[in-house]
Amino acid sequence: MAARRALKAVLVDLNGTLHIEDAAVPGAQEALKRLRGTSVMVRFVTNTTKESKQDLLERLKKLEFDISEDEIFTSLTAARNLVEQKEVRPLLLVDDRALPDFKGIQTSDPNAVVIGLAPEHFHYQILNQAFRLLLDGAPLIAIHKARYYKRKDGLALGPGPFVTALEYATDTKATVVGKPEKTFFLEALRGIGCEPEEAIMIGDDCRDDVGGAQKVGMLGILVKTGKYRAADEDKINPPPYLTCESFPHAVEHIVQHLL
Repeated sequence: MAARRALKAVLVDLNGTLHIEDAAVPGAQEALKRLRGTSVMVRFVTNTTKESKQDLLERLKKLEFDISEDEIFTSLTAARNLVEQKEVRPLLLVDDRALPDFKGIQTSDPNAVVIGLAPEHFHYQILNQAFRLLLDGAPLIAIHKARYYKRKDGLALGPGPFVTALEYATDTKATVVGKPEKTFFLEALRGIGCEPEEAIMIGDDCRDDVGGAQKVGMLGILVKTGKYRAADEDKINPPPYLTCESFPHAVEHIVQHLL
């Protein structure tokens, strides 16, 4: 790993870290303002596929977070970029609210499968359609493979189990574009001209947020909100740089010890 440099950027997960659906993590707005008052750049990286970037931004604004659209890097953006690079026509297994992020993409007569979190579409008929396309040689693009995520009513299955089912049934491997893939973090950092050893990631997912970030050379802070469960920090090696109660505690540590 490269020698650590002065901290220049903080990447922050959204759902589970700053908010849980329509409720902000207590103190998160004030902590974000405090972080913005320092010398570091702040960017927001999310695997959410439940809604378009614009809808996500509106949700954050209603929660009184001061965030602009160009500060958010999503796995939906990464997936669209890959679809355009491959010049394929995807069967889009994503939530209807995420479709605006694929506006202009040709989807008739599909020859690829793009899968995100789409509870309304995860039924036998459409999964079987995806299965048949994959058997015919269509590529499988997974927006991410999270096992589960946090909702107001508790933990819920993520897209990972459904991606894995299609991989298993067709003996293929998905191309994954979201966290914890190295390319996702490197693309987010490239957009702000920052090297991994100059950045830190804050998130509630030990594997996808913290583990993924640390594999590219960043530091990772795990927060005990959102999907966090006891002993999650033991699931990755090396363990998180820091495990703390919530985003405000993470900001406090950064301000006190890393700047």
